[in-house]
Amino acid sequence: MPDVRFAQAKVVAGRLRAAGASECLLVGGFVRDHLMGIDSKDIDIEVYGLSYEQIIDILKPHCRIDVVGRSFGVVKVDNEIDISLPRRESKIGVGHKGFSVTADSTMTPREAAARRDFTINAIGMTFDGTILDPFGGQRDIKRGVLRATSSAFGEDPLRVLRGMQFAARFGFEMETETIRLCRCMKDQFVHLPRERVWGEWFKWATRSKHPSRGLLLLEQTGWSDHFPTLSRLRSTPQNPDWHPEGDVFIHTAHVCDAAAEIAERDRLDPSQRAVLLFAALCHDFGKPATTVRNERGQWVAPQHAQRGVPLARAFLTEIGAPGGLTAEVLPLVAEHMVHTTHPSDSIPSQRTVRRLAMRLAPASIRQWSRTCESDASGRPPLPKRNPVVKWMEIAEELAVENEKPQPILQGCHLISRGFKPGPEIGRILNAAFEAQLDGEFDTIDGALRWVNDHDATGVSLNPI
Repeated sequence: MPDVRFAQAKVVAGRLRAAGASECLLVGGFVRDHLMGIDSKDIDIEVYGLSYEQIIDILKPHCRIDVVGRSFGVVKVDNEIDISLPRRESKIGVGHKGFSVTADSTMTPREAAARRDFTINAIGMTFDGTILDPFGGQRDIKRGVLRATSSAFGEDPLRVLRGMQFAARFGFEMETETIRLCRCMKDQFVHLPRERVWGEWFKWATRSKHPSRGLLLLEQTGWSDHFPTLSRLRSTPQNPDWHPEGDVFIHTAHVCDAAAEIAERDRLDPSQRAVLLFAALCHDFGKPATTVRNERGQWVAPQHAQRGVPLARAFLTEIGAPGGLTAEVLPLVAEHMVHTTHPSDSIPSQRTVRRLAMRLAPASIRQWSRTCESDASGRPPLPKRNPVVKWMEIAEELAVENEKPQPILQGCHLISRGFKPGPEIGRILNAAFEAQLDGEFDTIDGALRWVNDHDATGVSLNPI
């Protein structure tokens, strides 16, 4: 348990109890993670016996108070602790937002816990360590089960996607009755705000140790139908010599698990982890449309990398992914097969690596290397490996592993030698940069000699 934040929360709860609160319970993800031995970033306290205004008045002299949800009875303390009141919810409309919510400090802990989505999130804990578990959440944690707390689960369709990312994070499986509830909610997906859909997919990408479990849960609940580009991977065959693991969906699930391992190994931050996981998820989107038997009767998918780019763009748009992430994922999808056009034992030329770095931007060769490693490692029982180690070595020698090459020759170099600003300088710089990428020079002196020596520019460094 995080000692400093827990101690701070205990002081806050003590002030509330001294002022008349009948109970202050630690609830939600904090308790779940504590019981699973996982460090939790957030602390949530549910307060009974006080009104929203009373909580603010009690804490305001001692803490920084941010009112983040008056209608829901939520106060944030010192930007770290969420204080909430138990609340009653009534379904009045469709979708995730179709609720009337009323804070009610007179509810019992059991009544309050019944509104939570899964039993693993419906466990309360007092500050002395006493567990309140009216719906068997501890048992489900031990068994690795996602179970709806009550039939009210079916009133909020976002809970299906929450189940997806919980399955991916913890490796849990959803029990049969909860799967049935999810299937009954299938037609409510259209009412979910795109930003909330993205929020759950982002958690799938950035917090999961078993991303494949989330993908399988989408299939089990029928919600994969809402992501047809993904669902079409199922039953798309592959050459068993290269892919003994099975169809493209099974391969993609393994690739995503491999990507999660690589992200953990390389300690990627959430944004870079998300790029890798979505590149892994989308990398073979082009296979269903391109898979055919060749003249030897083998399954092949020619040009699937390029064909997958618009499909990946459409999928990421549908789930609400930000443009910056999409801009990095798409070139990783487009280029994930380029190394296979070279003999596996050959060393790529510097020109090839520079050109690859240019095509990958704004992604990088380092990100591409992780994507290729994930792809190659998602074919059990074949061993995990990185097929582009030599490419990375060349990229590091050229200092282009993390960004595209930068032009050596600049306009100021030409202007200082008598050229006037204008379109002609732009043409010269473009031609010089192409020559630089081809390896014809790697210093400014070499660039100037190249400009002076090549008739293709149609200029001289000594204009009259």
